[in-house]
Amino acid sequence: MSKLGEFLKAKRAATAPESVGLRAVGNPRRVSGLRREEVAQLAAMSVDHYTRLEQGRVTTASDSVLNGIATALRLTEAERTYLGVLAQPPARCPGPACADRSVHPLVHDLIGAMRDVPVLVIDPRGDIVAWNELAVALYFDFAELPPPERNMVRMLFLEPRVRGMHRNWDEVATATVARTRMSAGQLAGDRRMAELVAELLAADPEFRRLWGGHQVLANDTFQKLFDHPVAGPLVLDWQALAVAADPDLTLIVFTAPAGSASADSLRMLGSWSLSREV
Repeated sequence: MSKLGEFLKAKRAATAPESVGLRAVGNPRRVSGLRREEVAQLAAMSVDHYTRLEQGRVTTASDSVLNGIATALRLTEAERTYLGVLAQPPARCPGPACADRSVHPLVHDLIGAMRDVPVLVIDPRGDIVAWNELAVALYFDFAELPPPERNMVRMLFLEPRVRGMHRNWDEVATATVARTRMSAGQLAGDRRMAELVAELLAADPEFRRLWGGHQVLANDTFQKLFDHPVAGPLVLDWQALAVAADPDLTLIVFTAPAGSASADSLRMLGSWSLSREV
């Protein structure tokens, strides 16, 4: 079954008939959620066409068909985007050259000037390609890790230092996997992304469970609760910002509300970081 088919099947199974105005005929129903013919009816398309999409016999669809299916399954905006990516995947470079990239000097200048907040720069796979000193103080020196392990998603699940510092790990993990599914769809054919997902599926049961849920998310803000060995409890807002100098890169910025205890602790962490450099 194709990725498109897997997603359609998962969302169909998760959609209650009553939620789309249908009677739950049969007690119990033979399938969880909607039947294929019910999705086709709601989407104003033939049952055969929908069945071929779900079974992977057709892997592309028009905008009107996708809009009909998205409406029938009550998809969120992020899920609609993901459905379009699966059915009309963008062209991406699948070779090893895609993983070899340099960071624009303007990006280095920018994160170097942002001394009061931890900043990371990630590529579409979640690989960390640059960082500032306060990000090192918040986490650790990312240069300690081999480049293939220097990945935000991988570290959350497989790096004990990162996994252990999140007090709301379950919430962060759920959102991270949902964002990763979106990225994996947008990077169709990318070998590095496929290898990352395969490694996590093989290594971590929680990742397998969350990945099997087919949740999709494209959030740009989030809150993380840290237990830091030096700064203590921290409540930081995580923001993803586009990089004008390189649209394929994203700035991850951690901030604390002005006047909060976490803001004071973040300043203390910055002073501690500077004292280590002296």
